[in-house]
Amino acid sequence: MRLRFLGSGDAFGSGGRFQSCLHVTGPGGVLLLDCGASSLIPLKAAGLDPGAVDAVVVSHLHGDHFGGLPFLILDGQFQRRTRPLLIAGPPGVRARVEAAMEVFFPGSTAVTRRFAVEFAELAERAATPVGPATVIAFAVRHPSGAPAYAFRLTWDGHVLAYSGDTEWTDALVEVADGADVFVCEAYSADKAVPHHLDYRTLAAHRHRLACRRLIVSHMGADMLARRATVDVECAEDGQVVQL
Repeated sequence: MRLRFLGSGDAFGSGGRFQSCLHVTGPGGVLLLDCGASSLIPLKAAGLDPGAVDAVVVSHLHGDHFGGLPFLILDGQFQRRTRPLLIAGPPGVRARVEAAMEVFFPGSTAVTRRFAVEFAELAERAATPVGPATVIAFAVRHPSGAPAYAFRLTWDGHVLAYSGDTEWTDALVEVADGADVFVCEAYSADKAVPHHLDYRTLAAHRHRLACRRLIVSHMGADMLARRATVDVECAEDGQVVQL
């Protein structure tokens, strides 16, 4: 399994980074974990084919995590995609994506396409097949008008854990347990921001996270300015990690 950070930034482009999007490949397919509004840009800049994406797993329904889906779907339409696309996420994911499509491109949900767009709602703590991978969702603390999830993604004998956006919750200990890589939010360095995780809090719980490798992402301006001083690996847009 190979992970590429297409977007490791926050919602506001801090540091010139793209919004949250992890490109994951392995035997039998290509998945995205989150698809922020900017995601199509780094995907194409990296020479990756959007039409090869089999599924997108959405952590929560904020625009910097799902807002790229209307563009991904319409790009597939214009590129004559035939491969089905599965979008898996919290309850209400289909309604939110289709509402966004109608805001951005009125009438786009009624168009007949050459490929199916399928939706799956993830149930908390249930092992759900998503393409060639298995995903387990854990409820976290980040209000978005629907449940927010962290994930454990198992594929080809490897485990990739992902926090999504959340303040500290003990669910992250379970999410990280035994993972090859845990990609975790560190929005700020030591400033407490409601519904987000800061590095100081993460560091205080680091001994509880039994993952083999911890990489922080979704970094805001404060965390980016201090990333050289923290004792943790910080994601970079374009970074590739082999699991």
